[in-house]
Amino acid sequence: MQFQPIYENGELFLPKFELHMTSNQSIGIITDLKRKQLLMNQLADHSRYYLFRADQNEYIRLTVEELIQFLIQVTERHERVAPLMDYFDLKDVRKIKIKNLSSSKRMYVTLLRVFFAHQPTLVLEEPYFYLEEQDRRLFKRILDDLLKEKQLLILTSNLEDAMISCDAIYRLNERGCHQLDIRDSEEDKQVQKQDEANITLQKISAKRKDKVILFNPPEIDYIESINGSIHIHVDGENYDCALTLTELEQRLLNSGFFRCHRSYIVNLQKVREIITWTKNSYSLRLNTGKEIVVPLSRYKLQELKELLHINFRGNCRTN
Repeated sequence: MQFQPIYENGELFLPKFELHMTSNQSIGIITDLKRKQLLMNQLADHSRYYLFRADQNEYIRLTVEELIQFLIQVTERHERVAPLMDYFDLKDVRKIKIKNLSSSKRMYVTLLRVFFAHQPTLVLEEPYFYLEEQDRRLFKRILDDLLKEKQLLILTSNLEDAMISCDAIYRLNERGCHQLDIRDSEEDKQVQKQDEANITLQKISAKRKDKVILFNPPEIDYIESINGSIHIHVDGENYDCALTLTELEQRLLNSGFFRCHRSYIVNLQKVREIITWTKNSYSLRLNTGKEIVVPLSRYKLQELKELLHINFRGNCRTN
């Protein structure tokens, strides 16, 4: 699966990259709305991909049973309606028109089109976004069954949604498409023991639900402490971390990070500008694709200047 680069105003917006998908594999790509649409557009003319877009039209005037019957007919499948209604867990709403269903159930019924797709690879945009918990579980079961014969690519802006069904998860931005290192909590405990034994730490761990995400230090924009909780910020999202700021400061000491404030650690590679507000008030503006400013303690200013080998009286850009 290959994607071609796209430029906007002379700058790279969608990098060229390739995904190697194996049989029965599910991959998730976390990215923003515009990049999701560009990826879908590049796949639209390929016969091996079935595309489900988040704004897919609904047959709202049909009943649920009529829709299933229609999908059977147009795809020339040999299933009967009654067993499928059982399998989809839709018997209780089979006579209800789709327009009268709850928003979650209406999206779930619309998503059932993927069950009838003949293409070997399913590409789904935000399949879980509008689903309530019960409908998420139902649709995940269907996708798990489809994966016995097909491949699955999920495009989403939400890490938790990708984690529901995906074996591998990538983050896509202007810098490229990079795989996230996500493991179960028990597996991460073994990794931490190995790190302690080797006295070498290559990754920083953060948590989302029962999963542990391992970040390479250069991926991290900054780290902050809020009311005793530690948050690692990566590409506009934040992740909980069990370590203290002092522990993180020590572990990141040789990776280009700087304790700029009692509540902040910043990746110096992401610092674009040092801002002087008043004689004793300073901030750091980060080059992360979004307008992010973190405080710089006046007690840390001289240390930062020496570290970066700079001398300034007013605002100073670092690149």
